[in-house]
Amino acid sequence: MAEVPPFNHRTRRATLMLSAAMLAVFATPVLAAPPPLSVPISSDQNADGTRTSGDLLSSLQRSNFLLGDMFGLRSALSPYGITIAIQETSEVLGNVSGGYQKGAAYDGLTQALLQLDTQRAFGWHGELFNVSALQIHGRNLSADNLGSLQTASGIEADRATRLWELWYQQKFLADDRLDIRIGLESADQEFIVNPNGAYFVNTMFGWPVVPSYDLPGGGPAYPLSAPAIRFRYRPINPLAILVAVYNGSPASNNNGDSQQVNASGTQFPVNRGPLVFAELQYSYPSLGGMMNPDEGEPLGHIYRIGAWYDGEHFDDLRLDNTGQSLASPNSTGVPQRHYGNYSFYAVADQMVWRDGANPNRSVSVFGRAMGTPQGDRNLVDYSFNGGVVYHDPFTNRADDTVGLGVGYAHVSHRAAAYDRDAAAYNLTVSPANYMPIRSSETFIEATYQYQVTAWWQLQPDAQYVFKPGGSVENQVAPSQRVRNEFVLGLRTNILF
Repeated sequence: MAEVPPFNHRTRRATLMLSAAMLAVFATPVLAAPPPLSVPISSDQNADGTRTSGDLLSSLQRSNFLLGDMFGLRSALSPYGITIAIQETSEVLGNVSGGYQKGAAYDGLTQALLQLDTQRAFGWHGELFNVSALQIHGRNLSADNLGSLQTASGIEADRATRLWELWYQQKFLADDRLDIRIGLESADQEFIVNPNGAYFVNTMFGWPVVPSYDLPGGGPAYPLSAPAIRFRYRPINPLAILVAVYNGSPASNNNGDSQQVNASGTQFPVNRGPLVFAELQYSYPSLGGMMNPDEGEPLGHIYRIGAWYDGEHFDDLRLDNTGQSLASPNSTGVPQRHYGNYSFYAVADQMVWRDGANPNRSVSVFGRAMGTPQGDRNLVDYSFNGGVVYHDPFTNRADDTVGLGVGYAHVSHRAAAYDRDAAAYNLTVSPANYMPIRSSETFIEATYQYQVTAWWQLQPDAQYVFKPGGSVENQVAPSQRVRNEFVLGLRTNILF
């Protein structure tokens, strides 16, 4: 589950403020777990996507949409405050070394978004209705070939056509300082977000590995969501306070894969939880502010600190309900139960350099750390990811971005203790058995986003994974550890 690359045609202004996604803290959120989906407008294009001049060929070359006005549909809906967007993300990834076995796979994601702005439709200020859907297709390379904790792509998921989000938002107070949202929501749209991490392919740069493994079903994050109510308040312009309460699980029960239990996304479970998120955000420039590079103002940044708490019950990773190891032949096989789970996190995005002659050219760094002290019920007890992105890296490539990132996930002491127990019992039976002890997994990623047109983006990508899964046995070749993996891929985004 992850956040992946935004369309770079938005980065002309974004680099003056760190990135366009940083302003999204206070603006209408875009789909952020898979590649963000929004409706860009160019200088020769109307708000409904129609062209102000030019023939069909030149319009295709300049349009922000492959289908332009969608044969008149966008312009017909625009007066009623209705905005639609469709984006296809397709990729081919393959591990040329390591993993369970070498191979390549195709996977893809189609996102569809519809929003109704009541200001434009009815003259009602501050109200927004949002609905989005996903169509997930192809294979899952990470599950079939890699066995890594930090999966190779943020769009990998079970094949499905599903509802994603369905919510209503209302603004209150002077200057819209308070807004409340209620409905079916995905937490990765607003919480624990690294805007600059969205340029990468690996899932770790989107929804982090800690909640992915420690929350039921991976939490309410792509491709799942959950009933929720969210409050956002700005006491002063640079500062925002977000608090949200979700159902504790994205499915009606925790028996099996939540993506299968809630296969269509149309469950609205309210019988679990609660899952509470709280986050404090500080950003520059603040809402309504713009940096003036001629006045020597500070470089753009956004910092976040937060925590989550889930009131579900969680299984112990090592001990059964009698206190014996679950690996013991005498175990009841019924894990100890623990009530509640929580984690803390900190996130930072900081522009560190901007070209004085070309403010579109800039370098930003980012980082995110999170952890939990409750290792007895959590597979991953802490993680870190970070990196650097360079906007406008080459002459005449203002919309391109190059990035280098790293991710680290630590397997909890309780999970490692279970591995040691299992190794001891198995060695007693058969000394030839090989039982690796999980510890940690690290990967590095290099990526380049090439903007072919405003609506079409190509992204070659390379990742190298150390100790996949934290060091696990190879399912295809038992008694061997899964070797370090080198993954190559090519992603394409098309905005219709």
